[in-house]
Amino acid sequence: MSGRVQGVFFRVMCERMAHDRDLGGFVRNLRDGRVEAAFEGRSDDVESAVEWCQEGPPGAQVASVETAEEPPAGDREFRIR
Repeated sequence: MSGRVQGVFFRVMCERMAHDRDLGGFVRNLRDGRVEAAFEGRSDDVESAVEWCQEGPPGAQVASVETAEEPPAGDREFRIR
């Protein structure tokens, strides 16, 4: 995700959202100001998480979300990196 996505509790709120959907994966800040997230779980829950990322938490101003499908890593828990 790019835009105003750091310093607005994006990672914390993303972690809560992922736990609510029983998703595995991670979220982390990148040095260039973007946030990266990976979600594993049921496809409708993953799609819902990606939709959430398009808005983010209050205070975020998401400019863009890039998505890519990857083979599952086997993450059963979601964590902040």
